[in-house]
Amino acid sequence: MENTNSNVLILRNDVSELTRVQLLLESLEAAGTLPAALLMPLNLVLEEALTNIIFYAYEPGTSNDIKLELTIYADHLDLTLTDSGKPFDPTASPDPDVNLSAEERPIGGLGIFLIRKLMDDVNYQRQNEHNILTMSKKIPS
Repeated sequence: MENTNSNVLILRNDVSELTRVQLLLESLEAAGTLPAALLMPLNLVLEEALTNIIFYAYEPGTSNDIKLELTIYADHLDLTLTDSGKPFDPTASPDPDVNLSAEERPIGGLGIFLIRKLMDDVNYQRQNEHNILTMSKKIPS
């Protein structure tokens, strides 16, 4: 399967970098490369995943890189996030009990739950001291 479009962003572990991700998605949508229907869900998924990395993967006050690779194929797209932070497999987290009230529910886990619901496939690997999270989404025809 041939790539139609591949983009790489190297982000710092800083929440201000989320703006760059949003601008990339908007530019791909404006160019007709990314379907408009996927703009909001992809932005939400990337915001959730990147925020987790920014706040939990690294020691506070350190500056580190996070690689975002977005590859668009004819029928699907892949989002791959690679970081050198603490090992963390989001796919191993159990789904939260969304039937509990907000007060009864433990803190955390909703972002990962949201990512699983919005994406078609979510995979994690730990290779060479790096977390690699790959999320795939079918492109509606």
